[in-house]
Amino acid sequence: MICNTLIMDYGENFREIKRRQKREQLGPVAQKIILLLASGFSLSLTNRPDQYFRVIKKTQKEWEKINQRSLHQAIRNLYQSHLVNYKEDAKGISTLILSDKGSKQVLKYNLDKIKIQKSNWDGFWRLIIFDIPEFKKKERDALSLKFKQLGLCTFQKSVFIYPYHCKNEIDFIAEIFEVKPYVRYIVAKEIDTALDWQRRFNLL
Repeated sequence: MICNTLIMDYGENFREIKRRQKREQLGPVAQKIILLLASGFSLSLTNRPDQYFRVIKKTQKEWEKINQRSLHQAIRNLYQSHLVNYKEDAKGISTLILSDKGSKQVLKYNLDKIKIQKSNWDGFWRLIIFDIPEFKKKERDALSLKFKQLGLCTFQKSVFIYPYHCKNEIDFIAEIFEVKPYVRYIVAKEIDTALDWQRRFNLL
């Protein structure tokens, strides 16, 4: 085991956040719309998103797989939840676009599947430091538990250490828990306890 503090059960705070995310989770049709929009597909509507709509890319089979009535209701719900915005052209055709909130929803779908891809160690250490306010204690605790679940180890209070590149994964997790402004990612060449960490991460 890489780290003695590895916790497969994220803990009560993480579960509470997950329950909150589950309450906010979209239905399968709405999820597909969000993911398709994130992939660059285009969905356009006449007049307003709560009125009759039509698909610009009629050749896209993915849209054809969605029941039209379900699609209409899903679009209405997405618009009302501010997960999508729209822009209107001179002809009155409105095109749905993914909002910032909608982009975060896409990220949430992949939270449980995230893994850090290991490669040959380059000799550098990654230190993740955070100073998260007390009013975000639940998010802070969940963040720590998620780091441990991914194999990061506690260097000291509010500091984690890892030998492999993981900035994208750290940014992703911090974004999900809405604490990114409080998290710092540092790459260090030398650490006075390096030998001990090399043993703990099986690098010798």
